[in-house]
Amino acid sequence: MTDPIRVLVVEDDPVAADAHLMYVGRVPGFTAVGKAHTGAEARRALDHTPVDLLLLDLHLPDGHGLQLARSLRAAGYHADVIAVTSARDLAVVREGVSLGVVQYVLKPFTFATLRDRLVRYAEFRAAAGEASGQDEVDRALAALRAPGPAALPKGLSAPTLERVTVTLRDCADGLTAARVAEAVGISRITARRYLEHLVEAGRAARAPQYGTVGRPELQYRWVTKG
Repeated sequence: MTDPIRVLVVEDDPVAADAHLMYVGRVPGFTAVGKAHTGAEARRALDHTPVDLLLLDLHLPDGHGLQLARSLRAAGYHADVIAVTSARDLAVVREGVSLGVVQYVLKPFTFATLRDRLVRYAEFRAAAGEASGQDEVDRALAALRAPGPAALPKGLSAPTLERVTVTLRDCADGLTAARVAEAVGISRITARRYLEHLVEAGRAARAPQYGTVGRPELQYRWVTKG
């Protein structure tokens, strides 16, 4: 029986870190061996725990994730890296390739998205022996490439999700579904679906908010998690 691939989650947001740990634990062949909220915590964990793969947030309180990856390579650590980030700077993507970053996952993402990346990484890692030719080398490398954007839940679109995410991020105190709907130009019910999706992805939190005089019913507001 093949040993599971050991994953260390490095994520500064505790809610997102717990969500990522849960996601990793749901993928056969993988086991989450711990979590770290800073680069320093990650280095201490690596000193005591064998790790095959880092699920690495690029924006950490004590430095950029790629700086951590570079220092780990210099120190002789050989764990591969799947970068988790909301940044879309392709220069960062190119830099990460030389530091052992085998995949990028853009926030917010669903369990299905991460599962796809982990399964592809496992296929790439399982390739062994001597290639018979160029085609076999190409097939091994292709295992890391997603065939296309991961599907969102039915009825949700990536452009609208991005607008909802930005709208929520721009209001530190959080927003109700009605306020998000008004800002984005969608219905309140649709806005709530996107907000619940962000909660599931670990990118937002839902908090109770009681109504004002004349509207005393319990409502909710959503606050971004990064």
